[in-house]
Amino acid sequence: MNLLPTTKKLSAAKKIFIAVSQFNEIVTEKLLSSAYNFFLQSGGDTKNITVAKVPGAFELPIIVQQAAKKNYDGILALGCVIRGETNHFDFVAGESVSGVMQTSLKYEIPVSLGILKTENLEQAMNRAGGKHGNKGMESAQSLVEMIGLLEVV
Repeated sequence: MNLLPTTKKLSAAKKIFIAVSQFNEIVTEKLLSSAYNFFLQSGGDTKNITVAKVPGAFELPIIVQQAAKKNYDGILALGCVIRGETNHFDFVAGESVSGVMQTSLKYEIPVSLGILKTENLEQAMNRAGGKHGNKGMESAQSLVEMIGLLEVV
């Protein structure tokens, strides 16, 4: 078996783009903070990390697609969709995830997904630094690993 190496380190020269939803900001700010700190602790440089705040999760795919056209080494999409009283929840979450994934494949750039889809605010907070860890940091870690893997494939 020829196992490709994975890495948890990010070269300071690597350019990272983070797109984060402002909707449910109490959650998304925790995701962003954890992800940003992970990039720095992994070797990233603040001058090579760009953050763009968009109104909501539904707007993430277009900003991710625009960033993919630029010279970024990896993109992180962060958001939080909490179920409400209508089926709007399913449309927003599904289309956001689909749009982000399509960009990764179309532009052949690693795009890590950190969009929470939860039933309530408590579940969201548990995934943004609560008892289930921080999905922002976990998504940042996945991005660093994918950047490294794509360098050796």
